[in-house]
Amino acid sequence: MRTIFHLDLDTFFVSVERILNPSLNGKPVIVGAKPEDGRGVIAACSYEAREYGLHSAMPIKQAYRLCPNGIYLHGTHKEYSRYSKAVKHILEHYAPQIEQASIDEFYMDFTGTNHIYGSMYMLAIKLQKEILEKLSLPCSIGIGSNKTIAKICSDYAKPKGVTYVLPGMEREFLSPLPVETIPGVGKVMLQNLHSKGIYKINDITKLSEDYFLAAFGKFGSALWRKANGKGQEYLNPPHKRKSISKERTYGKDENNRAKIETTLFKLVGEVCQLLRNKNWQAATVSIKLRYSDFVTLTRAKSIKPTDDDKTIFETAVKLLRKADTRRVSIRLVGIHLTKFNEFSEQEEIFEDEEIIRKKMFRAITKIRDKFGYSAIHFGDIKVSKKD
Repeated sequence: MRTIFHLDLDTFFVSVERILNPSLNGKPVIVGAKPEDGRGVIAACSYEAREYGLHSAMPIKQAYRLCPNGIYLHGTHKEYSRYSKAVKHILEHYAPQIEQASIDEFYMDFTGTNHIYGSMYMLAIKLQKEILEKLSLPCSIGIGSNKTIAKICSDYAKPKGVTYVLPGMEREFLSPLPVETIPGVGKVMLQNLHSKGIYKINDITKLSEDYFLAAFGKFGSALWRKANGKGQEYLNPPHKRKSISKERTYGKDENNRAKIETTLFKLVGEVCQLLRNKNWQAATVSIKLRYSDFVTLTRAKSIKPTDDDKTIFETAVKLLRKADTRRVSIRLVGIHLTKFNEFSEQEEIFEDEEIIRKKMFRAITKIRDKFGYSAIHFGDIKVSKKD
């Protein structure tokens, strides 16, 4: 049997905001869109906000009606990434294998480590304590024989809890829980299950796998297996990132094409910064446009591998101008980079303009990494309309 941990950082975005601003402690905090923007959803909310009926993915308008006195924050995304990496750094000192499922979720495989750590339950307590003491971040941990059980356990333990289901006890643990406890059961599936008189997980286990396969296809078969305590036992190996992208959705649909190009320029700067942090160069540049009527188009062009803002922006803006033939307001603009090569800096006897620019960009990257992205800016890049 495997020993899989699932660590979930409790209300992670809110926890980070409270570290940055302790006056938020004990107050209903909502991270996501701003109510005045009129669009968007909740990314995360504190337990105090949940008492008003708020939850993740709720439209921000509805959230504001339910909780007008809440503290609404757009979010400090750079800090979220920094704290997530710090948590992973701690876990790497203990876990033989880690799979990061999201910015605030980690699976760990501790199979066969009992002789090193002893009690798995006490190891989970130790991890919680270290993360709280070093980073001030609360978390919940679930332990089970597979990823599904571990994830259900961490949800069951929230907040700040540890739940360990011993091998062979999976069905007994799951039996009384509501069917929506199973990962992947959304609103539509829940309605379908309820219409068949299935409310608890043990209602699923009373029926055959063939029944669920016939009723819901492959998802039904997977659902039956999860209800019976089965799940993926091995973590997914880390995979190389296949793309880097940034998008901007306007609070109010934008008609001014010059402003849209300025937005694209800023987005290019952000993705190029990420490229250089990874020591990568991109060989394909794509742009994305979404109009106010939700018509969406994308265009792409292959180029010589580069991480140069100027080259990537010039490519992107040409694609934008050629593709944007409609006289319709724009809702979203985005930049997407793919096909990466690792950058190999060679010593050059004669430093031509390209080499000098590469060194300049790396110096800028170091400054931004140390002092923040906004510490240094480029002037607007001009691209001839004739191009």
